[in-house]
Amino acid sequence: MDVLERYTLGLTGKERPRVLYLPTATGDEASRIEFFRERRPDASVLRLFWLADDLVDPRALVLEHDVVVVGGGNTANMLAVWRVHGVDTALREAWERGAVLTGASAGMICWFECGVTDSFGALAPLHDGLGFLAGSACPHYDGEADRRPTYTRLVQDEAFPAGYAADEAAALHFRGTELVECVASAPGASVYRVGPDGEVPLPTRVIA
Repeated sequence: MDVLERYTLGLTGKERPRVLYLPTATGDEASRIEFFRERRPDASVLRLFWLADDLVDPRALVLEHDVVVVGGGNTANMLAVWRVHGVDTALREAWERGAVLTGASAGMICWFECGVTDSFGALAPLHDGLGFLAGSACPHYDGEADRRPTYTRLVQDEAFPAGYAADEAAALHFRGTELVECVASAPGASVYRVGPDGEVPLPTRVIA
């Protein structure tokens, strides 16, 4: 278990939180599911591409868990599939009940109104996030060469909503809609507030 995962599970206040993995963004790719289960064999998985076989009620499964982990992949496709099956409304209900919602890449930007995505090929704005959190978000800020210039250009020159950018080893912790703190699993990793006037690094606590 890495430190960011341990930090996330600790937010539940439970010794053995129930964890649900949503691999929708990769089309429920078997290798991603296997990798996740190797790390957390006690976790459940919601496979939306195989509902006929699993006979699962997506809403019920989401609401049974303390932590929902959203995997990376194609954010636009993921959001569309969620909406078809009512997972978007189930996630909002879980969030309002106090469940911890988390993820990286697609699993970061999906909670915001807008984001920067490569779902369509080249990096482009995505305007139909879940909207639990206001504004926009951009992952991989220090990990992909085009992320920083694309995001700052959109916000500064093209009236894209202001928001947050996170380096690869950094994460944002919101309680409700309030940003509580920024954390990182490696020194030098940061979170930034990006607005029309530029980017501002936010205090980021390195955890071990």
